Amino acid sequence: MANAFTFPGQGSQVVGMGKALAEAFPVARAVFDEVDDALGEKLTTIMWDGPIETLTLTENAQPALMAVSVAVARVLAGEARLDLAKDAKFVAGHSLGEYSALAAAGTFSLADTARLLRIRGQAMQKATPVGTGAMAAIMGLEFEQVAEVAKEAAQGEVCQAANDNGGGQVVLSGHKTAVERACEIAKAKGAKRALMLTVSAPFHCALMQPAADAMAEALAKVQASAPAAPVVANVTASAVSDPAAVVKNLVAQVTGTVRWRESVAYMADQGVTTFYELGSGKVLTGLVKRIAANGTGVAVGTPDDVAAFVAARK
Repeated sequence: MANAFTFPGQGSQVVGMGKALAEAFPVARAVFDEVDDALGEKLTTIMWDGPIETLTLTENAQPALMAVSVAVARVLAGEARLDLAKDAKFVAGHSLGEYSALAAAGTFSLADTARLLRIRGQAMQKATPVGTGAMAAIMGLEFEQVAEVAKEAAQGEVCQAANDNGGGQVVLSGHKTAVERACEIAKAKGAKRALMLTVSAPFHCALMQPAADAMAEALAKVQASAPAAPVVANVTASAVSDPAAVVKNLVAQVTGTVRWRESVAYMADQGVTTFYELGSGKVLTGLVKRIAANGTGVAVGTPDDVAAFVAARK
């Protein structure tokens, strides 16, 4: 029986996230203060007071979600003596959550991670002109089927699998016209649903190459240490601890598929039975049972969740 600690990605943001943690635990408050200082602005004001439209902007949502995840990890370190080096077989995060995992595991400093995610959010937003790209969720087809749909729909444009989330949910990304074609093809091939998503840019596809270049430049300027526990990278769905490989994977991740289904399956195959999701929401916890039949997902994001985690450790 082994544990993995996972960290949520974009879409898990809600106004007010992390506020109760900050009020209950000084160590959490310190995390939020450090992120505010690193960014030179009060991100916490947006996180706790909204509006949701401002929080959801990619450049805000990414560092905000990371801050909540790292705050939870540090609270657990203080309250439950959580030590990722001893208690985690793996850490992993969904898209931006991979940065949260690496910050919690000590690869990057908290301040560097906040600044990297601000750069990442801005670069991803600027990578394509507004309206040229799109994303869609395809439900009810297996990954290989959706990959074929994307290939058929491309017709000289970009259309590729962005997220393989498991449980028959795959997200496509690329040129808007190609993604719209893919939705129609997917329905014709038996998809239960093909839903265009309300997103600000076509993430995790070749159109994000300018953002990948920006991240390669930004990551080259920060110190990267070996993580306290191996990180299961989105783009390889396998574990890595070498800092140079970690950074290489983060650059590739911008244009590559988030292989979440395979990542969870890999961890389960390596003996992980409990997947703790640290941060805002329960999206990853909900996916565990769909991917790992014998896995248990536990979300830890509030003071009550912390209390339950502490009680379970006694």
